[in-house]
Amino acid sequence: MLTAAQAGVVACGSCGLLSRSAEGAPSGRCPRCGAGLASRFQHSIQRTWALAIAAAVCYVPANILPIVTTQTLASSRSDTILSGVVVLYTSGSWPLALIVLVASVMIPLGKLAALAYLLISVQRGSANGTRDRTRLYRMIELIGRWSMLDVFVVTFVVALIQFQPLMASQPGPGLPFFAAVVILTMLATTSFDPRLLWDAAHD
Repeated sequence: MLTAAQAGVVACGSCGLLSRSAEGAPSGRCPRCGAGLASRFQHSIQRTWALAIAAAVCYVPANILPIVTTQTLASSRSDTILSGVVVLYTSGSWPLALIVLVASVMIPLGKLAALAYLLISVQRGSANGTRDRTRLYRMIELIGRWSMLDVFVVTFVVALIQFQPLMASQPGPGLPFFAAVVILTMLATTSFDPRLLWDAAHD
């Protein structure tokens, strides 16, 4: 089976247009949208591993350290993501607790595990289940578009503040790590080249 790389055709990552590289060059510009064209991302595996490992390192303090500190006239309380989920659940806001748990804990962990699986399969040259692995990458990419950090953090803080009157809130030390996890996982997803999944099938 003739591949696009063998035919000298490159797909635009922005608009999807198939273009033939000028004089067989591996890169150029898309004639439709002007985006840069490349047959393969340079050092895709190394960059993706570096970003994924950095996100995994930040994931630990993001869930251990307090993400918000609330103060009243009588007391002060610091909550991590998980303790905040417990507070939301026990107060009767279980749908909000479920959203925060899924979006802030399960999705980042799932994305990291899926990226690690894709990277290992590429490095091992696995040719089995290429379509399924490509669908997995597309799912990760789709979920990443909904990683709206500000929406969930604001919802989390507002839900805690409205439990008691005269309450003030301050961001905790875990918030920068949580933001880093979201940003790094999104960058790791975009730096991974899914075309590498198909290279082993045609070797």
